[in-house]
Amino acid sequence: MTWEIVIGLEVHTQLSTNTKIFSGASTAFGAEPNTQADAVSIALPGVLPVLNKGAVERAIKFGLATGSHIAPRSVFARKNYFYPDLPKGYQISQFDLPVVGQGALTIQVEPLSGNAKPYEKTVRITRAHLEEDAGKSMHGDFHGMTGIDLNRAGTPLLEIVSEPDMSSAAEAVAYAKTLHTLVRWIGICDGNMQEGSFRCDVNVSVRKPGQPLGTRREIKNLNSFKFMQQAIDYEVQWQIDTIENGGKVHQATILFNPDTGETRAMRSKEDAHDYRYFPDPDLLPLEISSEWIEQVRAMLPELQQQKYARFMIELGGDSGLSSSDIRFLTASREMADFFETVLAAVPKDAKMCANWIMGEVSAQLNRDGLDMAQCPITARQLGGMLQRIADGTISNSGAKEVFRTMWAEGGDADAVIEAKGLKQVSDSGAIEALVDEIIADNADKVAEYRSGKDKLFGFFVGLAMKASKGKANPAQLNDILKKKLEG
Repeated sequence: MTWEIVIGLEVHTQLSTNTKIFSGASTAFGAEPNTQADAVSIALPGVLPVLNKGAVERAIKFGLATGSHIAPRSVFARKNYFYPDLPKGYQISQFDLPVVGQGALTIQVEPLSGNAKPYEKTVRITRAHLEEDAGKSMHGDFHGMTGIDLNRAGTPLLEIVSEPDMSSAAEAVAYAKTLHTLVRWIGICDGNMQEGSFRCDVNVSVRKPGQPLGTRREIKNLNSFKFMQQAIDYEVQWQIDTIENGGKVHQATILFNPDTGETRAMRSKEDAHDYRYFPDPDLLPLEISSEWIEQVRAMLPELQQQKYARFMIELGGDSGLSSSDIRFLTASREMADFFETVLAAVPKDAKMCANWIMGEVSAQLNRDGLDMAQCPITARQLGGMLQRIADGTISNSGAKEVFRTMWAEGGDADAVIEAKGLKQVSDSGAIEALVDEIIADNADKVAEYRSGKDKLFGFFVGLAMKASKGKANPAQLNDILKKKLEG
């Protein structure tokens, strides 16, 4: 029996401000419990919220990056519910008038199984609204009691809500990954999923083709793309099995247990009326002028797809970089910026720059468990080393030794080359003398070569490189050796 899967995502992105959305308390991660909970965070009587301008600017950035409508006037509301880590008894959020309205995000979908080819899809964005985070309940160390840490209370969030446009776990994962890259690219969120900076709620339902939307269940707080795929696959099969066995799916909020690979109901799903939304009387409506929007637009970096398209035009083609090369080099803003800085040092050799970054640099990062932002070698240092390959100062093998030294010890390429004596011999007279000596000492092999045994050329190259202690310029050596051997 054929079923259609319908998926929508609500993604909570923690905005990269230094202070909270309605107070001056720090948002730094990892502080001792309740050391960053000020009077506003713990809701002392008489305190008033003051909106963080930086949080609004980050919301505008997101709206511009996704081609979304940015509301000239939006309103903060009180979302009322009781929970121990919500001292006020309500959360300040936005409801019917969010700061960011409808937009879209184009994603590249890699099917998770089978032989299906990758494809492109556009997912509509319903809205993105500003809100404060709640605190955190801690259950582990209190022996039958719960501890409350309010450090996170008041941390600024941008909740990004999609339309139910996705129809598989692969599409949901692709959308979440694309969104994750985007918010990091434009600098509004660090994207650290382990620290809770990027959390996904996934709404899943199933239906027969042509039928109305089925009853959805919301999988809460997924902080791993792998877990997202597993949770969706399990939940889809559970809903199908339930319906086919005569049961009924009830709207609910559910959790995913990565240890068992199963979802379980946490509570019945609330609707908007359950929260009794009303405009917050302590906050004026947020008004965003067209001038402010243009100021923020000027702060936006070149976006990922724009950079990809420009690289394809400037660096692609038969003798340049392939589309997969450019996709790799624009996978993150850190990677793309690193590549462009390296390329500025050797602008005529994009392929060499790309090969070193995709090869030696990426391999060493993987071995050391680092990401691009943590690379011990700066782009300027790598560019300096590649200049020395391009001008013949060092060979490729010498460059690898320079690279290993810079990675482990730091320093610039020129200093490492000098200290380790890695300069190539490019004096044609010295190379000719070395070749003459080798030919004189190996007359029998020379005769064999001249009789047609071309494969012996490598034998002579090896002797010459050994005699020069690996310092002879390979291109010059090959040219001179070929001429001498052929008389």
